Amino acid sequence: MGVIETDTMLLVGMLLAIGAGALSFLSPCVLPIFPAYMSYLTGISVNELQGSKNSRMVRHLFAHSFFFLMAVALVFLSLGASASFLGRWAQQLLIGDSGLLIQRIAGVLIIVMGLFIAGWIHIPSLMKERRFHYTKKPVGYAGTFFIGLGFAAGWTPCIGPIFGSILLLAASHPGQGIFYTLMYVVGFAIPFLILTFFIGKTRWIVRHSSVIMKIGAIMMIIMGFVLFFGLMPRISGFLLDLVRDTWLARLG
Repeated sequence: MGVIETDTMLLVGMLLAIGAGALSFLSPCVLPIFPAYMSYLTGISVNELQGSKNSRMVRHLFAHSFFFLMAVALVFLSLGASASFLGRWAQQLLIGDSGLLIQRIAGVLIIVMGLFIAGWIHIPSLMKERRFHYTKKPVGYAGTFFIGLGFAAGWTPCIGPIFGSILLLAASHPGQGIFYTLMYVVGFAIPFLILTFFIGKTRWIVRHSSVIMKIGAIMMIIMGFVLFFGLMPRISGFLLDLVRDTWLARLG
């Protein structure tokens, strides 16, 4: 496999990870409570957040968002690095360098998680919420950071299976796992930051969240089949040929 084709495979996986991160934030577990969550972290009422914002409020919101996302990134990246390490260890212990068995196991589990996210199967153990709850408001940015740690360490019915699929992807591709996890964090952070300053727009997205989740679930199921049948090299090769042919057609 050539270097360019490998890079194309990495790019495809990273784009899927970004989409998974965005899907996690837009899920019914997170988005509907996002305005109240930001109000809790910043001490600004929901009505004020949904109204016009002065420069001081914008800086305040951005600072709290930054510390919250840093904490989330710390937990997610640590888990991604651990999954990548375990995947490399399992490949060396069980199947050498091929990694085909790990990929097939990951593919089956990702398919199951996709079916769960779409609501087509029910897994009671994944329905239980394991998120830390706080009765007191956080104190300053340090408090926001620790709230972020608690949020990321939680296991909710929506975020858990989606992020779990990224961990499985990281385990099945140990050399690239940390990049997939990083892109998941980026995908989660982008809509988080955008909607921090446009909280009033969340209502429209919430109304369509079920459709968004089903589309994301279908993408997860497709990714599971791709991993199970080892189709990622073929897909990356197809995309590489498509781009090459397009450029050659333009140059010709």
